[in-house]
Amino acid sequence: MNIGQAKEYIKQTVKLYLTKGEFGEYEIPVVNQRPVFLLGAPGVGKTAIMEQIAQELNIALVSYSMTHHTRQSAIGLPFIKHEEYEGMSYDVTEYTMSEIIASIYEIMRETGIKEGILFLDEINCVSETLAPSMLQFLQYKVFGRHRVPDGWVIVTAGNPPEFNKSVREFDVAILDRLKVMNVEADYRTWKEYALEQGVHPAIISFLDLKKEYFYLIENTVNGRAYVTARGWEDLSQMIRLYEDAGMSIDDTLIDQYIRNDSVVKEFGAYYELYCKYKRDYHVEDILKGKISDEITERAKKAGFDERLSLLSMLMDRVIADVRSNLNDADYLVALNPMLKTFNPGAGDAGNRDSVLTGMLSVNDKLRNDLKSMKKASAVSKEDERIKRLCIRFMEEAYKEALKSDEPFEVIRSRYNSELKTVKDTSVQIKGELESLFDYAQKAFEGGNEMLILVTEMTVNSYTSRFIARYGCDNYMKFKGELMLDERGSLMKDEVRELMEMNNGK
Repeated sequence: MNIGQAKEYIKQTVKLYLTKGEFGEYEIPVVNQRPVFLLGAPGVGKTAIMEQIAQELNIALVSYSMTHHTRQSAIGLPFIKHEEYEGMSYDVTEYTMSEIIASIYEIMRETGIKEGILFLDEINCVSETLAPSMLQFLQYKVFGRHRVPDGWVIVTAGNPPEFNKSVREFDVAILDRLKVMNVEADYRTWKEYALEQGVHPAIISFLDLKKEYFYLIENTVNGRAYVTARGWEDLSQMIRLYEDAGMSIDDTLIDQYIRNDSVVKEFGAYYELYCKYKRDYHVEDILKGKISDEITERAKKAGFDERLSLLSMLMDRVIADVRSNLNDADYLVALNPMLKTFNPGAGDAGNRDSVLTGMLSVNDKLRNDLKSMKKASAVSKEDERIKRLCIRFMEEAYKEALKSDEPFEVIRSRYNSELKTVKDTSVQIKGELESLFDYAQKAFEGGNEMLILVTEMTVNSYTSRFIARYGCDNYMKFKGELMLDERGSLMKDEVRELMEMNNGK
């Protein structure tokens, strides 16, 4: 299965394991919950989906790499305990609590979150001294004499032997106590994730043309060469930082993340072309509706590689603007009920101290909630950003409110000003969308690129939300012409097939 399917399966398993019966007890006791074992090549996203599952289920996540543990850190350290029985005294060996189990209790104590996932990565690479204890742990959920608390589901992961020399193959006794799931790298699934995460469009359009380079591990005369999904995502982040800083991107940088000489050279050459296309086509002008005959004619005559690169650049810019606008709107929606909690009301507008005290109280709660959620790995990047924006608003508004006799009016004015900015920006972005479709119609003349554009705007969660909220006449027009609703999910597969045919695959 691919990583997307694995995520949904694990998510459902966790939900079922956390189902409670009539008297508040778990339907399946922890001791009877068979742990999940996610077996897949490195860099396919095993750790990333665990974070997503915890965030989506609003539970905690404790992660450990088992390669870093000895028997002492996992089981606990021995100490001598004095006992007495019917006049007889004797000493026995006890063990301190496992570092892993102790971490779960620490999370519960500091965050108040009582349910979660214990994720043990590289579990098939445990040390020789720890290996005998793993059978007991997988069967009874116990490290030493300390059991995994109720409400915590165990998920494990590891690499197949061909990818890791340290792997210890599990025998039947261990495998029979696991829910084994084999995961393979899948570009289509990763691309949906990549578009949501804002992976650099040069990488996405390159991989659209060279899918065989998405995940690649091979032996060469110079050793093992490899390309992974993790490598592409990390490279994307670095490319954006380099671009923002005005620094040049060369093969030396690419090679730090993509460990295959031929792929490095091909992507390096493609990135240079991509940057040239970006300069030549004046992407900013196109989205402002300043569409010259020259750049339209060039696109008409261009090959599929160039046209796809252009389309990727245009979509990336629009999706980034849409994402920013929707995130700002979500932040204001989250902030609104907080402000109402210290609204003095029409009959008590002069209660200045009450408003100021309320602001401090709300801000303290925001900070504590964010700290707890980050500690539990239960907050997504977007939710974290929303909370940080709310905190910043409170801090800046409080400084202004201190200088006013009517602090709530200061707050209201600041909020309405930001709300107006979001609304004005949404109008501008809607214009970008309309211009994008106008140019695509002129430059691609109903070709496969238009099918790709409409499909990507439909399946992307940000653009689909934006269009549903604000509308886009051109989108609805072309969506109707392509009968996208009737063809449903088959469109995604058709788009990929069209791209492969144009690439001569």
